[in-house]
Amino acid sequence: MREPQQRVVRERLVQALDEVREGVLEMGSMVDKAISHSMQALVEHDLDLARAVIDHDKALNRKRFDIETEAVNILAMHQPMAGDLRFILATQTIAVELERMGDYARGIAEIVVRMGYQPPVKPLIDLPHMAEMARAMLRDALDAYVQRDVAAAKALPARDDAVDALNDRIYHELIDIMIRHPDTVARATYLLWITHNIERMADRVTNIAERIVFMVTG
Repeated sequence: MREPQQRVVRERLVQALDEVREGVLEMGSMVDKAISHSMQALVEHDLDLARAVIDHDKALNRKRFDIETEAVNILAMHQPMAGDLRFILATQTIAVELERMGDYARGIAEIVVRMGYQPPVKPLIDLPHMAEMARAMLRDALDAYVQRDVAAAKALPARDDAVDALNDRIYHELIDIMIRHPDTVARATYLLWITHNIERMADRVTNIAERIVFMVTG
């Protein structure tokens, strides 16, 4: 009787782990959409869309708490060991990182609302590109999480360096604009804040990559 019981217990644990994994993927999709919509709101001066991103952040927060609750329940009920334990610990951290990325998207949306319909001080080309780089990193990190792909996870920090380089270039461009045109300081500062938020998103993906490596290798 012991072997069938052990098999049932293991099957229940595997199902619980799968459900947590699906929750993380769903949360990642929510974050990706929030980033996309916040940047769309910026480019199109869509204040309604920006406000929707702000409101949607509450759902992201709830999703994080749901994942953490499920993870704690697994720890309490199944007492996982080795790789399963590392998976749960890594997943809890990843959920926190995703929630922070959602906060950055909300922050961009809040800046868009503050900007209103003021024209940008520079063409909005580099910023959306930078956001796309961060989103691509996020999607690849989530794929590495599901596939337990250490090599893919380890490749992500180098892509963060590219985001940092673009961040530096945009920063210096905006500082130069403010020096040459003091009347643009407020509008340029808004873009500096947005640039910073995107750069921090990429940093959070790097943190996720580190957790994936830990999850697989210990």
